[in-house]
Amino acid sequence: MNMLQDLVSFIAKSLVDNPDKVVVKEITGEQTAVLELKVAQEDLGKIIGKQGKTAKAIRTILNAAAAKMRKRAVLEILE
Repeated sequence: MNMLQDLVSFIAKSLVDNPDKVVVKEITGEQTAVLELKVAQEDLGKIIGKQGKTAKAIRTILNAAAAKMRKRAVLEILE
């Protein structure tokens, strides 16, 4: 696992009721890393938040960390 994957995993596990069901997969391109986040169905709302605010905050943190590594990162939240 790399730093971005660890970061998303840590944030997600801190937010959900079933941290053992959090799975973060990374698909790495040359400049862009796509992180796929999968959580238990009942925890989906906790990750997305009201009007997507929690998901937006996670993406903001992820983008800041990726920028430091001179990469682009995209977070996909899978249903």
